[in-house]
Amino acid sequence: MPLVSKNPTTENEIERYSLHTDREIEQCLAQARSGFEANRDRSFGERAARLERAADLLEDRAPALGALMTEEMGKPLPQARAEAEKCAWVCRYYAEHGADFLADQAVETPAQKSYVAHEPLGPILAVMPWNFPFWQAFRFGAPALMAGNVVLLKHAPNVTGCAEAIADVLREAGFADHELQVLRVDEETVGTILEDRRVRGATLTGSVPAGAAVAQQAAAQLKPTVLELGGSDPFIVCADADLEEAASIGCTARMQNNGQSCIAAKRFIVTRAVLDDFRERLVENVAALTVGDPTNDATDVGPMARGDLRDMVHDQVERALGDGAVAVTGGHMLERDGFFYAPTVLADVEPGTVAFEEEIFGPVASITAADDAEHAVALANNTRFGLGGSIFTEDLEKGERMARALEAGCVFVNEMTKSDPRVPFGGIKDSGYGRELSHHGIHEFVNVKTVWVEG
Repeated sequence: MPLVSKNPTTENEIERYSLHTDREIEQCLAQARSGFEANRDRSFGERAARLERAADLLEDRAPALGALMTEEMGKPLPQARAEAEKCAWVCRYYAEHGADFLADQAVETPAQKSYVAHEPLGPILAVMPWNFPFWQAFRFGAPALMAGNVVLLKHAPNVTGCAEAIADVLREAGFADHELQVLRVDEETVGTILEDRRVRGATLTGSVPAGAAVAQQAAAQLKPTVLELGGSDPFIVCADADLEEAASIGCTARMQNNGQSCIAAKRFIVTRAVLDDFRERLVENVAALTVGDPTNDATDVGPMARGDLRDMVHDQVERALGDGAVAVTGGHMLERDGFFYAPTVLADVEPGTVAFEEEIFGPVASITAADDAEHAVALANNTRFGLGGSIFTEDLEKGERMARALEAGCVFVNEMTKSDPRVPFGGIKDSGYGRELSHHGIHEFVNVKTVWVEG
């Protein structure tokens, strides 16, 4: 079966891509291994210079690359252009800081000389999702390439055009063909590739079942993995919060990228004292969103990436209503071409029900009442996920205490959850393990080697 790219706005097929044959896969693996042997000795300066050139290309081509993302997965065009520009940022970040992050670290011992070196592992398999088709590839790829590894990119089928465009950018920036190769393979073949001894590790951003499968396969081969999986991030609104700001930021945090983000604010946990006021403000913000053609700069919410994803969200909403939730706005598919779902706010969501327990990967916000701040934290932690979270309060000391109490990989006070090259990103519990970005991310796929020299 070929890989099919379909425009989610028009439902028209864009292109079909043939799967790589076994022979082509073998060629990719052989090239990755032999290329790595030549690549590992490149200086940090040379690696950094190529990342800088990639950043320039990403910025120069942001309009065209953004248009490609919008065509393949439906995100509003301004957000798509911003994604390309953010990829330039992460390239420049590692070009500037990578050498320091990986520098030898002297250790005082009785030896004449002893230190810790950081050396690349080799070919790393990257299984990437469709929702941020450039950012999530570069979020891993920039530090991996700066460390001297090579990348085998297995991207989501519906954004194969984006995968090829990423490879083109890096090639034009001076990276050799073997440093990032796109693998057009099905899910079954991923396991076979991961078993190959030439592949030294894997990273995956995607669903919990997909992450569990890759983790199990990699563990059988004793290979390191980093998994960034699902999330059902809490967005806590305390009684002393600036409700206008919280509602505005909360709307963006839930509805950006057409609601298809693992770190989106999904569970709005609101103190009862301000519940009605906040709900009214959030609904006003959501109802004011412009839904339509994502190529129009005025559009806030475009279509979902695929029809089956939209249908899954609608099924979850229907089951949530059956659990007693109330759709105060939205709650239905839109009668138009494309995979559109109305931006939705569900109120009266109780723990133990669909909208509280499951990750709804679409433009649906769920509101749950909390008695107070302590109760809000308890509700927030009552989930199998642990990716991110937000807390809104005018009392910053209280906000920080609550942040420390949340079971999540990243928590933001009076701000929406986001990824930033300067700080580590990742989750706990069913949201995965390992970290991307900052110095933590570049160390995930290196050999931390002790060197001890006696006189």
